[in-house]
Amino acid sequence: MEIWRRTKAMFGARGVPEGMDDRVPAGQYVTPKQPVMNMGFSPHLGTDAWSLEVIGLVENPIVLRWADFEALAQQQEVADFHCVTQWTRLNVGWEGVPVTTVLDIARPKPEARHVMFHCADGYSTNVDLDALRSPDVLFAHRMDGRPLEVGHGYPVRVVIPARYGWKSAKWVTGVDLMAEDRPGFWEMNGYHMRGAPWREERFSHA
Repeated sequence: MEIWRRTKAMFGARGVPEGMDDRVPAGQYVTPKQPVMNMGFSPHLGTDAWSLEVIGLVENPIVLRWADFEALAQQQEVADFHCVTQWTRLNVGWEGVPVTTVLDIARPKPEARHVMFHCADGYSTNVDLDALRSPDVLFAHRMDGRPLEVGHGYPVRVVIPARYGWKSAKWVTGVDLMAEDRPGFWEMNGYHMRGAPWREERFSHA
């Protein structure tokens, strides 16, 4: 709370540094923190037990173990993170495997348009395939130069900068490619099917 008070004193009520208004969507405030958001617990899943299964409308269904994942080309990205609960953290550093790399291995069928992510805690969320093809979308295993903490998705989470944070699924273990869109956990509870921050797509009526 003290950090937030100092931030407001320096940058105003929304905490936006001078010249960065174009990086903070409407309805958001900037914070130096990255709160832990989950469904009530953080699963402890070691790399020895973790795997990523890609199924559904793909020509080549795959299961990547940790060694397979580590062997893929890694990429670093710095991106702003926007949570639907209205906080934004600027310049978060991520490292991981581009989602496009995994999709290229699995080879989506022409009719695939959407993806459902499944996670070790039972969470799920849907994302349109076009959004996942952005080059800054990662299966991330490092954050700000360090391995992910358990609360932030260790060992692997999805990072989709162009969507609100609930779409950046933590503890991800499954990727199901679909022709038709389906709601995941929060989408079934009133959240927007797409969740684009710059359109303020927070809820299903938006």
